[in-house]
Amino acid sequence: MKTAGIICEYNPFHLGHRRQLELVRQTLGEDTAIVCVMSGNYVQRGEPARWDKFTRARAAVACGADVVLELPVTCVLRSAEGFARGGVEILSRFGAEVLSFGAECGDGALLMELARRTETAEFAEKLREALKRGLSYAAALEAAMGPGSEILSQPNNILGLEYCRAILSLDSAMEPLAIRRTGDYHAAEADPGAPSATAVRALYPDGPWQQYVPPEAARVLQDAPWYDLAFGERAVLARLRAMSDGEWEQCAHGSEGLWSKAMKAVRSRPDLESILQTVKSKRYPRTRLQRLLLCAYLGISQIDLERPVPYVRILAVIQRGRPLLRRAKDLGALPLVNPGQTPPDRDYYALERRAADLFTLFAAPGCPTPAAQEQSARLF
Repeated sequence: MKTAGIICEYNPFHLGHRRQLELVRQTLGEDTAIVCVMSGNYVQRGEPARWDKFTRARAAVACGADVVLELPVTCVLRSAEGFARGGVEILSRFGAEVLSFGAECGDGALLMELARRTETAEFAEKLREALKRGLSYAAALEAAMGPGSEILSQPNNILGLEYCRAILSLDSAMEPLAIRRTGDYHAAEADPGAPSATAVRALYPDGPWQQYVPPEAARVLQDAPWYDLAFGERAVLARLRAMSDGEWEQCAHGSEGLWSKAMKAVRSRPDLESILQTVKSKRYPRTRLQRLLLCAYLGISQIDLERPVPYVRILAVIQRGRPLLRRAKDLGALPLVNPGQTPPDRDYYALERRAADLFTLFAAPGCPTPAAQEQSARLF
């Protein structure tokens, strides 16, 4: 029996995600165990997730995942490179043999070939030069890569490349298994065959979102509390406007003086959208700024963001996944923590609890959301 890993957000788990699980088992064998490393209450774009991590994890195991582990918040809120590296490290130490991911090209071997090109000194120099010209990281990556780089204009291919780079840099034994991603990753309208999570979220709660989500996931999601950045905007602004210059300077993603630009915009603009519009540029894309502002709100410094992951939470597990947890301990995986248990690193636990408590301020009006309490993993 093989173990396949998936790095995901499942915000929400939709029909395209179920198709990926089915194709993984068609390719590797029906008895393949699937371990998902999923972002927690926040997503890599620098926003709160639409549903909390436990709800999304329950939806995933209801639809075919065997184990769902949490990608720690300090990995989630890194760049795409850091997000990929955090997930690959966790899955490698957990014993996954294959890493499956969606990519527009559907070619893991090609992405691995491109990843090997990035390990040269020549590539590193070209990347530095492109960044100095003011290009965003994604554009600089494409410019430095040379022939074949045109596929990096598509977002899932870029993330797939970062997964392959992480496999190489960590000397992981995992093999890439790319699943062709059809449809537009950021499409505003839902494609019946390959819906984007963006489109499904836009339909929630009053539109026909259920038709783009497996029935098992819809049953989990439909009555759960839900969250949106707009509902907590005043809480975010209150925190940002109260920050000192020194706190801004220490904030994650604030290098190259970006923290100062963000601080000035926060103190002069009336809302988050106008702050983002004021600060964004060709060099500093919106997603980086969103991560900066969210890290400022959560009190996450650059030092916090770069610290090694001390443990990994188990969010959900079905009966078939329990042997994987026992095997992971024998393999020397990162300490696995059932939510509700006290983790081994108290400082990181304090950061994690603060992020969980502040997440509840994004709840939709009327949702029953007391200050966050870490829950126990759900065993099906």
